[in-house]
Amino acid sequence: MSRLMFLAVVALAALGCGGSGAPEDAAGDGLSPVELEHGIGPIKGPLDLGSPDAALAARGQGVFEQKCFSCHKMGERFIGPDLGEVLSRRTPAYVMNMILNPDEMVKRHPVAKQLLAEYLAPMANQNLSQDEARAVLEYIRSHKAPEASRASQ
Repeated sequence: MSRLMFLAVVALAALGCGGSGAPEDAAGDGLSPVELEHGIGPIKGPLDLGSPDAALAARGQGVFEQKCFSCHKMGERFIGPDLGEVLSRRTPAYVMNMILNPDEMVKRHPVAKQLLAEYLAPMANQNLSQDEARAVLEYIRSHKAPEASRASQ
């Protein structure tokens, strides 16, 4: 009898947490394969970043230091994830959508939900323009992790 009660409590807890158990929940709130890979927001698919752009990266560094540095570091975990090698884990479009649309990403995207559960701090919406987000992406792309940091990962 106690095993049956335990299963009932688990089922009620799952329903109370908003989990219906439907397959679309596991697939990311009914997101398309493109949204699962590249995120939810104004960037709708793969980005062609082209050749590295030092001037754009320098502009992005300024935006990063002003808007992102209080939560993110390059090469180390902080309040938010380490961004030093984020492009080896996420697509450029995903990174831009996370910058541009963090509220919806955290509500609907399974990876963003997982990051929120791990870091316990939602990504703040800094209201960056697409141009500013692209500059931050270029800065992240141009950043080189120190050798010691790379060796420990």
